[in-house]
Amino acid sequence: MSRPPLAREKVLDAFAAILIDEGERAATMDATARAAGVSKGGLLYHFGTKEALEAALIERLETLAQEDVEQIKGAPDGAVAGFLRSSINTGSVLDRAIVAVSRLAQGGHPAAVAALRRVRDLWEDAVRPFAADETALQLIMLVSDGLYFNNALAVGASVPGPTPDGAELEALIALVQRATRA
Repeated sequence: MSRPPLAREKVLDAFAAILIDEGERAATMDATARAAGVSKGGLLYHFGTKEALEAALIERLETLAQEDVEQIKGAPDGAVAGFLRSSINTGSVLDRAIVAVSRLAQGGHPAAVAALRRVRDLWEDAVRPFAADETALQLIMLVSDGLYFNNALAVGASVPGPTPDGAELEALIALVQRATRA
């Protein structure tokens, strides 16, 4: 698969940044072009409408989530551990896509809501074989959600947030694995 053009990626990055930082109303085509450093014509070359831009951002999320699932499945200490480690927001392109698409979903965008559901389903399917049952699977998913949410509380804070790291994270992962093992 060939790599998308750099200008197209810059536009998607700019659109995501505006959604994250300022919200959906601020994420206009003009604002996106300015933030990406391209002309309006350059933006329209890649994305003829705001809907096309939103669809491309959603597609980016789903592609990145599929890549994440492949990494989770290949984690040396198992998919559950890999999944929980990946549940900490590091500001990666995937993390930014999740937050940006979440902003669209919060605004009532049905395709964004559906995409977030599909991504969660991908993650569930990746760890399901390692969970004793559906209740154990939900425990894994909810711990993941908690790690992600608590990590978000620390963004920009002067005091470290409540997200465990190092030995604390490893102890939490071990506890979840013991409690949920198939």
